[in-house]
Amino acid sequence: QVQFVESGGGLVQPGGSLRLACIGSGIMFRFYTISWYRQAPEKARESVARITGTASTNYTDSVKGRFTISRDDAKKTVFLQMNSLKPEDTAVYYCNVHPPTNSWGQGTLVTVSS
Repeated sequence: QVQFVESGGGLVQPGGSLRLACIGSGIMFRFYTISWYRQAPEKARESVARITGTASTNYTDSVKGRFTISRDDAKKTVFLQMNSLKPEDTAVYYCNVHPPTNSWGQGTLVTVSS
């Protein structure tokens, strides 16, 4: 059974940083492209960053230059380093394969507010 567990969210002031982590299980992790997704209140879930099995990365325009995705396949973990956070980054952040399965974790809440 595919499962993802996200952690690292919290309350941060605008301009601050957070590092999210996602541990996957039930898949041959290193062969998969993994994405971080987010869902803000009353908005659709969107992909913000993804990383392939060969560590190629892709970011949505709104986070380019501020977010960095990385992976540690030995630990079946994908990270999202988020810098220069803005209030509009407030959302529940999830990870999943790309394209996503129906196996969504609980996510981790990121709140950017002064």
